[in-house]
Amino acid sequence: MNLKDLAQTGQMQQRLSALGESLDTYLKFEYGDAMQHQTQWRDRLNQPLPEQGIGMTGLMQTLENDVLPFASPIPRPGFCGFITTGATTAAVVASTAAQVAAPQRYGLTSFNYLEELSLHWLAEMCGVAHLQGVYSTGGSVANLVALGAARQLAFERIGVDPSLDGVDRPARVYASSECHHTIQRSCGVLGLGRRAVIAIDCDEQRRMKVDALRAALQRDRESGILPVAIVANAGTTNTGAIDPLAEIAEIAAEYQIWFHVDGAYGLPGILDQRLADLYRGLERADSVIVDPHKWLGAPVGIGATFVRDREVLHRAFTQGEADYLEGSVESMGQGSDDKHSMDDFGIPYFDYAVELSSPSRGVMVWAMLKEIGVEGFRQRIRRHNDMANYVADRARQHEHLQLLVEPTLSVCCFRYVSDEVEDMDVLNQQIFRQLVHENAVIPSTTRVQGQLAIRPCFIGARTDMNHAEALVDAVLRIGGEIVAGKVNQKR
Repeated sequence: MNLKDLAQTGQMQQRLSALGESLDTYLKFEYGDAMQHQTQWRDRLNQPLPEQGIGMTGLMQTLENDVLPFASPIPRPGFCGFITTGATTAAVVASTAAQVAAPQRYGLTSFNYLEELSLHWLAEMCGVAHLQGVYSTGGSVANLVALGAARQLAFERIGVDPSLDGVDRPARVYASSECHHTIQRSCGVLGLGRRAVIAIDCDEQRRMKVDALRAALQRDRESGILPVAIVANAGTTNTGAIDPLAEIAEIAAEYQIWFHVDGAYGLPGILDQRLADLYRGLERADSVIVDPHKWLGAPVGIGATFVRDREVLHRAFTQGEADYLEGSVESMGQGSDDKHSMDDFGIPYFDYAVELSSPSRGVMVWAMLKEIGVEGFRQRIRRHNDMANYVADRARQHEHLQLLVEPTLSVCCFRYVSDEVEDMDVLNQQIFRQLVHENAVIPSTTRVQGQLAIRPCFIGARTDMNHAEALVDAVLRIGGEIVAGKVNQKR
């Protein structure tokens, strides 16, 4: 590193300003896909471990020329596949501030305070103000934390501390056949076993059948198997379906079973007043999760678990005291004698979940809410739901489109159909791959009652109705071209 670069290592403002300009260029989305130029960037980046660094100037040039132009398509406004999106500017700015100024979320600092305040705000906005929260990396861990609390309470009721002594008998978790597979993985990690998850059948709208749930509970009660939790969906990944929460809450109360709602994607849908009734029963939940990095536009790596009493989380996940931690603070509980931000850890989030070291995630959620408020999110949610309904309307009206399930939130499952083709699944897979390769509007696929569906999920802050229109137009164009080619081959 030369002296000039060494002197510039402290010029954070200059470097962040230059990076901001490069990111603004990236957000014009004028680059092609990374794989169209793979030899170019791979050859430049595929270098041996550097013995001598190139300095900040060289690093910035490499980022600008060899990394950013070949980045992910996920932030593109036309991307509507996975339920992640590009982070909003407010969240990125707040994330950068936290990375520099608060690399850990504990301590009596403004960032620790915003961790809790943002959890309160998020819970209030999403209709679960009666619950207390903790952030984690996303829905996988958020569901694990919620079910860990459910396991703790279920076994405590029979005189067992599962976090201390382990699980000593078979147990069950009841979830719809449309539940996200993080539920099964959570049960595997928690020692209950993946097979402990009982899949409850769904109706034609892909919602849990309440009668099937009751029958499964009754069978296991007669067999003496310990029930741990009922998992309901507030917006499934596949189709956006919302289970009958109020009815499931009633059954959970009747059987005295923990009621968990997986709203990782769909919980913010409650902001659309046209759909608010579908969320009745949410207020009776024992735990709820939501991922701000999905529909709300936070950077990937932010999920939130809300429970009625965080002390259950503490009993389930506390790591126990460590001399190098507790011995480093004067008090526990934000006492009046605190004179330094490291006199106390602040709220002990590290004992409420599975992470000790953790970034300050709350500041990003706080920043997004502070920037546009609840009304801003309400407008965004309605826009995305309208886009799914637009796709559904086009599918109902066009002879070569088929709607496979009525949309509930911002997911719409449809497909191209033609009497000239025998295998519609193959046809729609071909259409989908062409959509991906064109790199303009990129949905995903799923299966609805055994049929392959083209599945857009509209959640991007930069996504608007033009992208929904472009998707349907592209499906019709590509489908028509493929079918015409097959017909010509037959001749």
